[in-house]
Amino acid sequence: MSVLRSSIMNYDALTTETLRHLQALIRLDTSNPPGNESLAVAYIASVLDAEDIPYTVLERRPGRGNIIARLTGDGSAAPLLLMGHTDVVPAETDAWTHPPFAAEIVEDHLWGRGALDMKFMDAYELAVFLRLHRERVPLRRDVILALTADEEIAEGNGIDWLAATHPDLIRAEYAINELGATTVWYGDKPVYGIQVAEKGCVWLRLTRRGAPGHASIPRADNPVLALAEQVARLARFLPETTLTRTTEQYVNGLAAVLGIEYKELITAAHDLSMPNPFPDLLPEMQRQTLHAQLHNTAVPTELHAGYKTNVIPSSASAVIDGRSLPGFDTAAWLDAFRPALDPNTEVEVFIAAQPLEVPHDNALYRLMERTLTQAHPGASVLPMLMTGATDAKYLAPLGVNVYGFSPIRFERGAPGAELIHSHDERIPLAGLDFGVHALWNVVSMFTTGGV
Repeated sequence: MSVLRSSIMNYDALTTETLRHLQALIRLDTSNPPGNESLAVAYIASVLDAEDIPYTVLERRPGRGNIIARLTGDGSAAPLLLMGHTDVVPAETDAWTHPPFAAEIVEDHLWGRGALDMKFMDAYELAVFLRLHRERVPLRRDVILALTADEEIAEGNGIDWLAATHPDLIRAEYAINELGATTVWYGDKPVYGIQVAEKGCVWLRLTRRGAPGHASIPRADNPVLALAEQVARLARFLPETTLTRTTEQYVNGLAAVLGIEYKELITAAHDLSMPNPFPDLLPEMQRQTLHAQLHNTAVPTELHAGYKTNVIPSSASAVIDGRSLPGFDTAAWLDAFRPALDPNTEVEVFIAAQPLEVPHDNALYRLMERTLTQAHPGASVLPMLMTGATDAKYLAPLGVNVYGFSPIRFERGAPGAELIHSHDERIPLAGLDFGVHALWNVVSMFTTGGV
């Protein structure tokens, strides 16, 4: 059992309650696979029961629970959805400094799987939802809390299933989701990106075929060799730079922060095989991220071939994680990479999801922006395209505008979002305090009309 150290005892009730819920949620192993998110649902239900707040629990499959609760406003504005997933990726326990499901507080950080993805945000949203209820905040909008299953694998047990089968439980004008609003340092300059767009998925299986034979005799039609050449060709292919509405504003803003020309920044991020011209201003991790924000991408992740050392197999295949920019459907993404695909390669798209881009010239975005700049003086706030994918894509058909706003303040030089899915995942307590108060400010003001 961890003990809160004296250095954090001055945190107020909102932060203290958030920490308590986060520790409880981390201690429930909801690794996906298999999920077992109903463990988290049972805990959240017990918290809501204690406050006499009604809720709905739904499971498509046993153990894959989803919980939805609603605070009713006066109806003068459309609902706001607070959304999150309670599953986490598995943890290699032996590789962690502190046990991944113990939720220990060490050196002013809370350690554990889900501390950053994304049980901290579940705890934020639960604590904010409870405070709205307890203080009887005069809501103009309904506030919906939906904590759901199966984001990490997306086998149809979570918000995708709810959107298809119970849309009225989660339908809203706006939603606040994971990712975005965390500190990224460029030298001594802090930047926060609010996620207003995300890439789509085009996941491929590439297959080459040939005649099998004894491996003691080289063959020109060896499918393993053909596949290797195909994968290398695709990985080296450099599609053209594409500026979406979001990335154009982001790159302009970031160039101003760094004090360099807009075109210089684009050039620096275009071809990662070239040396970084601004290593002190643009760390390599941020350069790689910017490259992905400016390009459709295709990254090899799996190779499958053969069954015996001395047998040339009749086929070989590779899995490609493709990501498409807003404005590119699956066909357009394939067209962009067509020059790198050998006509003898079989191409199968086995997962496709459309990219998203929502407006950010509105009161909610401006409130998020103002909240962050007031909480962290000197920081810049920019609209951001997220290079991965979230559950937001399932809400687009319902007309919900989803924003990634899960604030954490990371100090300069300290590990940050790169700990997501890694060993020793942890969240700084001071950063959590910063974040839950930022979320409270946004939710309470937006739902009462105080923007």
